[in-house]
Amino acid sequence: VQLQASGGGLVQAGGSLRLSCAASGRTFSRYYMGWFRQAPGQEREFVAGISWTGDTTSYADSVKGRYTASRDNAKSTLYLQMNGLKPEDTAVYYCAANQFALPRTRPNGMDYWGKGTQVTVFQ
Repeated sequence: VQLQASGGGLVQAGGSLRLSCAASGRTFSRYYMGWFRQAPGQEREFVAGISWTGDTTSYADSVKGRYTASRDNAKSTLYLQMNGLKPEDTAVYYCAANQFALPRTRPNGMDYWGKGTQVTVFQ
């Protein structure tokens, strides 16, 4: 599967952005999907994950209550709604897939990665 994230940009603190991740291939609906981010000089970290059905989501503590992951399997698209953005949310955001539908919060547990999209939050 090929993944392409989009929707990043420059936003003032407190603002919102919605990221999208378009997937190619016919098996998107079977994958566990995740969002990760990487800030300069830092390791890539888990942000949010969603089961193949979309019924189960999980979030990093740092974004819980502000971010919402969702997916539209008919459109082979993953989303991340980000509200209440903070400067510390600034990072390159990546979408990723686990082909065995296994929930993973570590980057090395994901099988496919898209190119990231930059999110910059300023005060």
